Amino acid sequence: MVPEAILALMIPIFGIVMIIAVVLGPIWIVFYFRSRERAQLHETLRVAYEKGLPPPPELVEKLASTASASVRDNSPNADLRRAVVLIAVGVGLVGLGLGLGFGIPGGGGDVTMGSVAGAGAIPGMIGVAYLFLWFMRRNEPKA
Repeated sequence: MVPEAILALMIPIFGIVMIIAVVLGPIWIVFYFRSRERAQLHETLRVAYEKGLPPPPELVEKLASTASASVRDNSPNADLRRAVVLIAVGVGLVGLGLGLGFGIPGGGGDVTMGSVAGAGAIPGMIGVAYLFLWFMRRNEPKA
């Protein structure tokens, strides 16, 4: 049987490890399968090149679409989209802080409300900065 002191120590450690796994696991899975697909694509191109065959047009199209998807959108409308999303996230976190603040009986509500609402100010202010950028760039000529 496991002593209670060790069990009491293992529970928080296991909880922290699980939280990290839940956050990093999906990100790792996406990157793993994307890199595997990219490696297969490069292997196909290498074999075609060694045999002296021209690359298949759909393969070239896929490479071109992957390259264009990785180029970042720097248009003024992209700034507006980012601003709206970040301001919405900030307002959502402020709402969460208010809800948690009212939902905790017996004190501690003010601390929780202030902490979560303060965390909501970070994406909210970044969103306001993007809104300012959109406002300043909206009339510039399109290239």
